[in-house]
Amino acid sequence: MSRLRAENLTLAYDQRVVAENLGVSIPDGEFTVIVGPNACGKSTLLKALARLLGPKAGQVYLDEKEISSYSTKQVAHRLGMLPQTPIAPSGITVGDLVARGRYAHQSLLRQWSKQDEAIVVQAMEQTSVHDLSKRYVGELSGGQRQRVWLAMVLAQQTPVLLLDEPTTFLDITHQVEVLDLCADLHEQGRTLVAVLHDLNLATRYATHLIAMREGRIVAEGDPAEIVTAAMVEETFGLRCRVVPDPETGTPLIVPAGRAARRSRPGHDLASR
Repeated sequence: MSRLRAENLTLAYDQRVVAENLGVSIPDGEFTVIVGPNACGKSTLLKALARLLGPKAGQVYLDEKEISSYSTKQVAHRLGMLPQTPIAPSGITVGDLVARGRYAHQSLLRQWSKQDEAIVVQAMEQTSVHDLSKRYVGELSGGQRQRVWLAMVLAQQTPVLLLDEPTTFLDITHQVEVLDLCADLHEQGRTLVAVLHDLNLATRYATHLIAMREGRIVAEGDPAEIVTAAMVEETFGLRCRVVPDPETGTPLIVPAGRAARRSRPGHDLASR
C-alpha cells in the first residue's frame, strides 16, 4: 500500500467546489509530478495531501492512518511541505528560518544538538544558500527566498516531500539545479510530489506523472508511457508533437505552430 493516498475527496474553497470523488495513490519511492492547466486543482490536491486543506468529503491516509488523526508534530515527522507562496516572519535570518525545519524534532527531552546544526548546514549547502545564512530573508530575491524555503523543508528530513511549484521565481539555471536536487533526493530513497507548470521539465524529471484537468485525473503513470499528443491536447487543449528529448530520451512536447493551431476546427480569431 502507498504510505500517502486519498480516497473520494471533495475539495472546495467555501462554496466553490474544485474536485469531487478524487482519488490518488502516491507511489512510494517515486518522484511524482502533478501537471495541468491553471485552476485545475493541482495545488488544491497537494494542500489536501499535506493536511493544509481539509476535504469536504473523503479522507487522506498517511502510513495507513487518517492524516487527521495525527498531531501536527507527528505529521511533520513524516511529511514536509513547501507551499506555493510561503511568508517568512519579519526580521528573520536565513539560518534561523532553515533551522525551523528542525523544530518538529525538538522536545523537553531533546534540545538543539550538534546533529541538528549539521543537518541545517547540509540543507543550506544542498540548496546553495549557505553563504546567505546571516542575511535577512526579506532582503533576498524571489529566487533566493525559494531556495531558502526549500532548505528549510530539507532540514525537516522527512521521508515524504510535497513541493508546490518549487521552481517559482527561478531562472532556468536554478530551475534545473532545484530539480536536479529533487532527483538526487529521490535517488536517495525519498518520496517526492511536486506541482510543476513546465511540462517538459516535468516529463524529464518525473518517474510518475499525474495529469489533471477540471478537478479530475486525465492520465497517470510513467511519462514515457502516458505522454502523447492526444493526452496533452485533452489536458491542456494544446495541439503539439511529442518527440524524444535529445538529451534524455524522455517525452518532449513541441507545440504546433500558429498556422496549425489556427487550422483547428472551430478555431478563429474571435475564439482566441
